[in-house]
Order: sequence, then C-alpha cells, then structure tokens
Amino acid sequence: MEGLNQIEAWVLIWVQDTIRTELLDKIMIFLSAINNAGLIAILTVLLLLIWSRYRHVGIAAVASLTTEFILVNVFLKNVVQRIRPYIVKEELTLLGDVPGDYSFPSGHTGSAFAVAIVIYLCMPRKYGIPALLIATLIAISRIYNGAHYPTDVLGAVMVATVTGVLAWKYVFPVACRCLQKMGDTQKE
Repeated sequence: MEGLNQIEAWVLIWVQDTIRTELLDKIMIFLSAINNAGLIAILTVLLLLIWSRYRHVGIAAVASLTTEFILVNVFLKNVVQRIRPYIVKEELTLLGDVPGDYSFPSGHTGSAFAVAIVIYLCMPRKYGIPALLIATLIAISRIYNGAHYPTDVLGAVMVATVTGVLAWKYVFPVACRCLQKMGDTQKE
C-alpha cells in the first residue's frame, strides 16, 4: 500500500504544481463545499421526495444514499483508516475545509454518486447526465484540492455505483408500485 500511496501522492503534487490556478482553486473549493456533509446529495433527495412526479426516485435515492453512507463513512473509513494525503506529504497544500475523518473512500464523492446514479437510471437523461456531471466534478475537486488520493475517489464511485444500481433494481420498482397504488405519481 505504501508504494501506491507514493505514486498517488506524486500525482497530487503534480496537480498542485502544474494545474492549480487561482480561478480553478476557487471553483474546486466551491465544488467540494457544496457537498460538505452530503449537503447537495441530501437536498437533491429532499427535492425528489417533494416532487410527486419523481417521489419514487427520491425513495430509491434515499436507499442508495443511506446504504452508501453506512458503507463509506461508518464502515470502510474506519476499517481502512487511510491517512489524508496532505498529512502524509507536507509539500501538498490542502484547499478548502480540513476534513475530520479518514481518507478512503471519499464521502463527498460517494454521496454525490449514490444519488446521481439513481437519477441517471430512473429519470430522463436531461436530469441524469447533469447529475453525473456534477458528481464527477465533485470527485475531481476532491483530488484537485488534495483532500483525497485518486483511489479514494475511485473507491467511492465504485461503492456508490453498487448502491445506486441496487436501489434502482430493488427499491425503485417497489416504490413505483406502492406510490402508484396510492395514486401519488404521474407518468412523464
């Protein structure tokens, strides 16, 4: 694992020394901040639950986000206990807020993708593609800001993809049937 940490730390230092600019720094700090504590993911789920046409999607997104949170923030971070890259490499400068937990996997990335995958699979592409784009930008911001190693982000995407697909396959159809029986959804 130490060799992987060294290679990934080199990538992060290269990003810092080669790609960072004052304008990009502001953009990437903003992209990370909008999903602090899963904020944009939670607000999106609440919007879906309020919007009767897509309430069934909101229910699937709740299942995906809750499962992702338990797997990433409660289980994996505490089992793996990977130290943040900016702590390991003193020459790496963290942009944005100082995280208070372990590095692997990325909670920001996981929560964004847990909801985005459900939206992509359950809603028209006019919503799904922007949701995936925003999640991808949040993931990139975590690497750019030096808060996570690339594999932290990749691991979070993998976990969130699994939770999103499972919610789409198992929760979404049940939510559709239940809400349809209640007369609570409309077809687009």
